[in-house]
Amino acid sequence: MTVCLGNSEVKSSAVVKYSAAPPPTTYALLQEKTDLKLPPANWLRENSKLGSAGTTVLGSSSRSKPFSSFGMAYDFIDCIGDDVDVVSDSENIKKLLKIPYSKSHVSMAVHRVGRTLLLDELDTQELLRRSSQTGDWTWLKEIYQRLIDQKWQRKKKSKEHWYQKAILSKFLYYSINGDGAADPVTEDMIKDDEENGAEEYSSSWPATFTSTMSEAEETDAPKQGLRNDFVRNIMWTFEDIHMLVGSNMPIFGGGRYPAVSLRLRDSNKPINILTGIDYWLDNLMCNVPELVMCFHVNGIVQKYEMIKTEDIPHLENCTFSTRVVKDIAQNILSFLKSNCTKEGHTYWLFKASGSDIVKLYDLTTLCEEAEEEKYQNPFTLPVAVLLYKVASNLMLKACQNRKHYGKIRTLLLNCVKLLDPETHPQIIASAYYMLSELFQLDELPDEDGGESLRAGGSEDSYSDEDREEEDGEEDDLTEDGEEIGSYSNCGRPQDDSKAVAVIRSVGELSVPEKYKSTHQIRPSCAFPVSQDKEERCRHVLSYVLKGLKAVDGSIKKESDLPAADPNTPIPLKYEDGAANGAAEKGISLLLEKGQVDQKHPTRSGMIPGSWQHRMKLELFLKASKAYYVLSDAATNLLKYGRALRYIKLSLQCYDAYCSVSETLHPHVLQFHSQCLSLCGDIQLMLAQNASNRAAYLEEYSYQTKEDQEILHSLHRESSCQDFSMATDLAMDPEYQLFVSCRCYEAAHELLTSEVLKDQSSDQLSQVLKRLGNIRNEMGVYYMNQAAAMQTEKQAKKSVSAAEQDLWKKSFGFFEKGMKDFESIRDSTNTALLLCNTGRLMRICAQAHCPASADESRGEFSPEEALYYNKAIDYYLQALRALGSRKSHPAVWDSVNWELSTTYFTLATLLQDYAPLSRKAQEQIEREVTDAMMKSLKYCDLQTETARQPLYQYRAATIHHRLASMYHSCFRNQVGDEHLRKQHRSLAELHYSKAVSLFLSLKDAPCELLRTLLERVAFTEFTMAGQSSSVAKLKSLIGAIEIMSETRHAFQLIHKELLEEQTEIEPSAADSVGSPNKSSGSSSGLDLQEVLKLIGVFEPSFSFLLFQVIKLMTTTKRKPSNKDEDMLKNYKIVYSKLLRADKNAPLLSRVELYIEVLQELTTLTGSENTATNKA
Repeated sequence: MTVCLGNSEVKSSAVVKYSAAPPPTTYALLQEKTDLKLPPANWLRENSKLGSAGTTVLGSSSRSKPFSSFGMAYDFIDCIGDDVDVVSDSENIKKLLKIPYSKSHVSMAVHRVGRTLLLDELDTQELLRRSSQTGDWTWLKEIYQRLIDQKWQRKKKSKEHWYQKAILSKFLYYSINGDGAADPVTEDMIKDDEENGAEEYSSSWPATFTSTMSEAEETDAPKQGLRNDFVRNIMWTFEDIHMLVGSNMPIFGGGRYPAVSLRLRDSNKPINILTGIDYWLDNLMCNVPELVMCFHVNGIVQKYEMIKTEDIPHLENCTFSTRVVKDIAQNILSFLKSNCTKEGHTYWLFKASGSDIVKLYDLTTLCEEAEEEKYQNPFTLPVAVLLYKVASNLMLKACQNRKHYGKIRTLLLNCVKLLDPETHPQIIASAYYMLSELFQLDELPDEDGGESLRAGGSEDSYSDEDREEEDGEEDDLTEDGEEIGSYSNCGRPQDDSKAVAVIRSVGELSVPEKYKSTHQIRPSCAFPVSQDKEERCRHVLSYVLKGLKAVDGSIKKESDLPAADPNTPIPLKYEDGAANGAAEKGISLLLEKGQVDQKHPTRSGMIPGSWQHRMKLELFLKASKAYYVLSDAATNLLKYGRALRYIKLSLQCYDAYCSVSETLHPHVLQFHSQCLSLCGDIQLMLAQNASNRAAYLEEYSYQTKEDQEILHSLHRESSCQDFSMATDLAMDPEYQLFVSCRCYEAAHELLTSEVLKDQSSDQLSQVLKRLGNIRNEMGVYYMNQAAAMQTEKQAKKSVSAAEQDLWKKSFGFFEKGMKDFESIRDSTNTALLLCNTGRLMRICAQAHCPASADESRGEFSPEEALYYNKAIDYYLQALRALGSRKSHPAVWDSVNWELSTTYFTLATLLQDYAPLSRKAQEQIEREVTDAMMKSLKYCDLQTETARQPLYQYRAATIHHRLASMYHSCFRNQVGDEHLRKQHRSLAELHYSKAVSLFLSLKDAPCELLRTLLERVAFTEFTMAGQSSSVAKLKSLIGAIEIMSETRHAFQLIHKELLEEQTEIEPSAADSVGSPNKSSGSSSGLDLQEVLKLIGVFEPSFSFLLFQVIKLMTTTKRKPSNKDEDMLKNYKIVYSKLLRADKNAPLLSRVELYIEVLQELTTLTGSENTATNKA
């Protein structure tokens, strides 16, 4: 319910947050002459109409308890920190607002939590009395005597005080029931009342806050003396000030309004300003619109008077300005907020009786100056608990709004500063755990996360953000540069030197905005944000370590372990995996951490279910996650030694977690599978980067002091050796691959277990992909081992058992990997593994290559054919798995190339090492042709890729080989003319295509020259079977035209020779023509091959020219002019060839060939022909 009371001068609204009182009942109107000195029959008996306070709460005059604000703060924790400016008893609020009008003393304790101030009465008279009796408050007595009153004496309250209190109490009980029997009030009753009141007040200070408490009492400590005993708690908004107020004022029904307050007043004493303000504020706070005043003379009721709340400020003799009261409230709040800046500190607001000076002391700082332990601030624990509770409450909201992080961090850091680790380890450990939870490990902080995420600022200060003065400065200036005397400490008497701030005259509080802060109080504390994952993780681990120390310090039973020095590094050993059997035994422990049955005390003596047990579980898991993130970050930075060290620490934390955990929850098992998967990644990377092993070992062996101390705490619960096999840095790549594979297998088994099988499908697919990849890696490793063994071995007739074992291992891993990828429908990787299996089959085929006695290559064997055909089958499966090139062009092209290569290799071996002992020539030719054509089918000549030139070269080579084969068949074929013609036409066709493709390559001059020479030889052989001179002449001219096309090959050779000449020293230039000279050019031109081909070219060219000249000269037909010109040119070219120096440098000879061929090209017009063919 919200009710607004007020007028045009002030605004006031109140919301009742809690009420223990029943609905208001009509008050009993006492008859005139009723004697209030006589007690009613129901006096001092608990009555629901007066609320739950019963006999102890006697109206608004009830004593204020020293921790009352904390009781309210605990009950309404959501309001603390931001929404509320002040939390206090209504009596304290009224006392503050009456300071300028009252000469009485004011003594209050002030605490800050976020933007909220908690105000509690600090009754120095009572505390100093206790100090004299128990010595608990000796430090306060010394401070009081040094700063306030050197000759302190206890001031007893007068009998009149207790008499008025009793009269009021009896009046209220009469107002509930006016018919009670009256008994005389004796002097003993008044004395008893006084003593009971003193005892009640004394007992409200709980001993638990001033003495050491046991572990069992610790959790109950905040409840003792910190209860919210108010009848009602009200959220009161006075102007722009939001206050959570506790009130015990009895409220009755009756009159013109649903609620009225009852007041008893002596007719001989008129209402003064202090009383008027008191009544007005009480009614405002409690939403009471009317006041019923009962007047009496010496306890005899005279009359009643009804007064509206808004009329109270205008009553005779108590007129006051509500605006002034509003200004006082704003000034006091601004004064306190500007000077009570440190969370966790206890401030003391003090005004001596009859004085106009108000002083603010920092009791925490004054306490710290005392050396003896007994000087302990009793507010420390309640403040720390409140800071912890507010932070805990904000943690629930932090996931929705990260702007709370800065506040939470400041609250928790200030909380742990206040507490003694030996006395309150549970709160400290919980606070450090919550601090570790503030740092996001799985993502970067949002850059626009609000002001709370900006760097800078103090941990515990809420001072003005833009204030330029240092905390130690003593002078504060207003905006216009004038010094405010009430804030200045300069020229003060000695007793002011310890005050944080001073109001020199209470009259200043009535001046509007006199103490209004010129700066906005920072809404939240700075939270250290780092984009660096390692730095965030280090923050987390720092807090985890502090939390573990707090827990370990609270465990009484000593561990059976020998004492370990936290400053001594714990060695992170590494070893070679000598035997897979031992590795299997150790690595199997990866799967044995699934379920834990823990019902007995842990290794360190913790009892399962205790707070230490629960806290260690959380801290171990948090540390494991932090080390996991560090390991992942190091992996991304390629720091694999560091990554392995961190994942080792992560798994050691998990090992300790398992040692103390009763059960492992699904999310923990899921995280464990992630750790194992990352460990597998790291071991795989280490295996693939063996060259940097020394650097990795150095990274792996390094250890920080923080890591050592965390390990020391872990070893209190576990040996932390269960995962050592998985995280040791081995020197053997095979062992590292094996460990990696086992880690992935363990992660896979966890994810497919009963607990997790219905969860984390994405994570399962990732692990299956990694499992398929590592099995592929292991298959490739063993395949390469087999290939290396094959290369190194001497010529043998049979395959060794070691090779076969490597093949089986490789094939087994490929097969398992394919199943992994097929289970997640990863066709691309399935195709890659099929492709690798095809390569393995080709290695097997090469191993079965037969060798003769003289170590030369034997005939193509059936075993070779078997394995090559198996390879072809796997490559075809890979293409079917991909479906089309669009699915993955790179993989498709790779498989396509390997398939074409396999067909080409098979055909080449069949052609070069024909198994004539087993098959007929014709059958071999058919098989060669079939394999060559299939290889040609998979030569992708159209798609522009990096392999296109390779495809073109292979296609040209295939056509050349087929042409050579048909050329050979044509030469050797006897009898069947139809077949000879077919072979002749096929040879012509393939020679033509081969020349065309070699011409397009521009970088295969030797191949082009050889093909053209073979084609010339084919033409010469065809001419040998011709009897007609005309036909022979035509064939010779055709052969010369083919020979003229060699000009393109010689031009390419000439270009490369020139490039080579520029790269070598001029002194060696003359040796270019040497037959033993190797090519030094970047093109890789084989000079010996060039010389060999020239050795064929020169006599063949000369023979053709000689034959054509001879036929043209001896012909009986009269030559035409064109024929005569041709003959003349042929003679010139022939003459040049005959006169050429056979010992001339190669470059000169090539230039000569180009020159004479150019002349032939001009004559025959074969340039156009060659161009068209190209």
